[in-house]
Amino acid sequence: MAKTRPPRTATPEIYADIYKMFMAPVSAFDCGAKCGEHNNGAPICCSTEAAIPIVDKHEWKLLKKRTDLWHEYKAPDKATEKELSDLHHDCVAIECKGFMSCERENRSMSCRTFPFFPYIDREGDFLGMSVFWGFEDRCWVQSHLQIVNLRFLTEFVAAYEMLFQVDRDEFTANRDHSASMRRVFTRHDRPIPLLGRDGHLYKVTPTTHEIKTARFHEFGRWGFYEKDKPAEPAKHWATLDPNSLKGLTRASR
Repeated sequence: MAKTRPPRTATPEIYADIYKMFMAPVSAFDCGAKCGEHNNGAPICCSTEAAIPIVDKHEWKLLKKRTDLWHEYKAPDKATEKELSDLHHDCVAIECKGFMSCERENRSMSCRTFPFFPYIDREGDFLGMSVFWGFEDRCWVQSHLQIVNLRFLTEFVAAYEMLFQVDRDEFTANRDHSASMRRVFTRHDRPIPLLGRDGHLYKVTPTTHEIKTARFHEFGRWGFYEKDKPAEPAKHWATLDPNSLKGLTRASR
């Protein structure tokens, strides 16, 4: 009997399994209400003027089957059109009906994970999650990483473990993005925040690749949130990684 070959890319069925498993919100409250105050009420992650969701063609096939929430994104100008022209041939830019019509079970992977991506070191090890730093001036979460729930982190890691097993291109894209982050943070002489897959907070020195335990206040607050008071941390940090909370009430920059 011929052996069944494992898929070489993530199928719609694999994405369906990931969706079923990865439902946890970033925080215990609606963090989108925080950034929405500066974006006409809409969360940054729900506005294509700020962030355009990109999906794999197999994920897009699943979404079209499950819901009418999404449609293909139409670039409003030449600049955006040029930006999207570099998309991988297996990717599609999409747009939903808006945050008021959200169906949480039918959010895309990019919706579920924002503002985080899987951080991969130069040896190719998936260490945990870091931030899409280009949004730090607008994304409230990136100035208050202590609000991240352990369940979100755990499900995020499990989802990408499942995805990387079958989609090498997805792994490569995130490995390359991690390398880009190291170059950018080297230029700005900044430590990279890393929420480790073990549930602890770390900082990566981008020039030496050294990883050390960290405290939240070391990463600063940005943009609209530069003068914010620190938000109340998720409960698990006080028990699992209490050292990460030290100094949080002091000025962060």
